[in-house]
Amino acid sequence: MTSLIEKLNHTVAVIKEYYNQKPVAGIVLGSGLGNFKENMTVECEIPYEDIPHFPVSTVEGHSGKLIFGKMAGKTVVCMAGRFHFYEGYSSTDVSFPIRVMKFLGIETLLLSNAAGGMNPAFAVGDLMIINDHISLFAHNPLLGPNEAALGPRFPDMSEPYSVELINIAQQVAAAHSIPVFEGVYVGVTGPTFETKAEYKMLHILGADAVGMSTVQEVIVARHMDLPVFAISVITDLGIREENNIITHQEVLEAAAAAEPKMTAIFKGIIAAL
Repeated sequence: MTSLIEKLNHTVAVIKEYYNQKPVAGIVLGSGLGNFKENMTVECEIPYEDIPHFPVSTVEGHSGKLIFGKMAGKTVVCMAGRFHFYEGYSSTDVSFPIRVMKFLGIETLLLSNAAGGMNPAFAVGDLMIINDHISLFAHNPLLGPNEAALGPRFPDMSEPYSVELINIAQQVAAAHSIPVFEGVYVGVTGPTFETKAEYKMLHILGADAVGMSTVQEVIVARHMDLPVFAISVITDLGIREENNIITHQEVLEAAAAAEPKMTAIFKGIIAAL
């Protein structure tokens, strides 16, 4: 059986045949946020199906490419499309690209997602900087034997999201007059949207937004001591007075509308690295 380290080394070797510059930051784009690359000087695009050991994204709104290029004068690598546990992939598969980006040399990980808002102060289109998460409902990607070369058996999660990066993001948002919230994200498996009772329960537990991604990526990043910044686009409201009917198309449209604000924040963070 091929070990995780061997798979990582194989994947990285193949990617470097396409593009051999070291990226300083890795970016993961959530549902409906695929136009981010228009703000990059794209130098190389690799379809996921051409990358060994990579899953293939099956969700509308996720294009399925690894994109290398320049942003704010820095070399970055961007995942246009992520993988989800609900697609049938294991938590190891879902988080594998994060490890690959670390092996490629990134020193900072920037994550975005589309999330359902549960904080009554939120409106569709708002941005929430994630300052903590609840992952008790998601399959932990570190289950099984630990690869000591990657990180410790019991990683500390007291600061899953870098306070330093959050402070930079707040400064960038203020400079661009972009209103942002901070809050707690809860990761669930999906693919169903939550029931009204589930939204209420998750909010009572302390979550401000809920989504079907991100937490497994963050756990793996912190396992490798990789600083993380993450932001949610509030694409629907789980706790609201009217009928709670939510569609994926609604999510994609709200994410696309908010994308320029998120992009400005990411660009400002990268410039400050």
